[in-house]
Amino acid sequence: MKVLIISDTHRNDVNLLRVLEKEKPVDLLVHCGDIEGSEKFIKNTMECPVEMVVGNNDFFSSLPKEKEIMIGNYKVLLTHGHYYYVGNGNEMLKREAIARGMDIVMYGHTHKPVIEVEKDVIAINPGSLTYPRQDGKNPSYIIMTIDENGMADFQLRFVNEG
Repeated sequence: MKVLIISDTHRNDVNLLRVLEKEKPVDLLVHCGDIEGSEKFIKNTMECPVEMVVGNNDFFSSLPKEKEIMIGNYKVLLTHGHYYYVGNGNEMLKREAIARGMDIVMYGHTHKPVIEVEKDVIAINPGSLTYPRQDGKNPSYIIMTIDENGMADFQLRFVNEG
């Protein structure tokens, strides 16, 4: 199974289209919020299921603020992260995910990618496809693959790489 994890596209979907061309086919798209009205465009563009949550800039969206979903055998908490003050670190969010019995928490908001594989929970932030804030400022996303044994692997990838 191949999962494309993105966040913070802010209604600028050019890089999403570039990523889809490079990564297709994908089995699931996860968007961690700040879509800003492109929900229908994204759903209509994808040839797979799409999971999305509202971000702090999705003012009139009817998307949920969080979702608990299954990806393979993994229980996943999907949120934008701003309700958990992730701009100050992700410890509160990880504690919440552990308290809910989640295996993985996926979030956005900071525009900086994170892959933290820890004993109790895996924290994933794909960064931003539109306005990256990490060193190098290269728009980023994460590919999650689940192998035939059900084990997940996460790869941070960048729009401007081979």
